[in-house]
Amino acid sequence: MALKITDECINCDVCEPECPNEAIYMGPIRWHIDPDRCTECVGHFDEPQCQQVCPVDCIPLDPKREESRDQLMTKYTRLVQEEPDK
Repeated sequence: MALKITDECINCDVCEPECPNEAIYMGPIRWHIDPDRCTECVGHFDEPQCQQVCPVDCIPLDPKREESRDQLMTKYTRLVQEEPDK
């Protein structure tokens, strides 16, 4: 599943720099997670980094975006292939 940021978000800004897929972005009121870029950090870390640093625990799994670990790894592979050469 992709993660989502709930209305409990206090806009502390600690989650955005932790996301290796650049899936977290500021919306009109609070931070959001692009489900097409969120891999729950699969391919990068053992646990979602945004959840680890969130001081108010407002980043749960999004039940509307159920994905298996294999699907998340496929998404990770696609995202890595899309990155421009550095």
